[in-house]
Amino acid sequence: MKIKKEDKVRIISGAYKGVEGKVLKVFPNDNKVIVEKVNFIKKHQRPTQQNPSGGVIEMESPINVSNVLLICSKCGEPTKAKIKILKDKSRTRICSKCGDMI
Repeated sequence: MKIKKEDKVRIISGAYKGVEGKVLKVFPNDNKVIVEKVNFIKKHQRPTQQNPSGGVIEMESPINVSNVLLICSKCGEPTKAKIKILKDKSRTRICSKCGDMI
């Protein structure tokens, strides 16, 4: 996956199309990400010691990584990231629009 935690992304399809947010968590085995303030669900929580009142909690739900585009920190445009291998054999992500490292 070319999207990592703390990256800024834009949603490109679905009910939240056009919304930008920060990636909170990445699930590489499932190809899903959790984006801040996107794809809310309501979860019914049983009373516990940490939450004695219980009730209905709104929380973010994972969305497929194919529905998000990475936003370049330099040019500010949504872009597909390319992988470039440097001379010291390390890998880095490159913006396909401006060519800078992300």
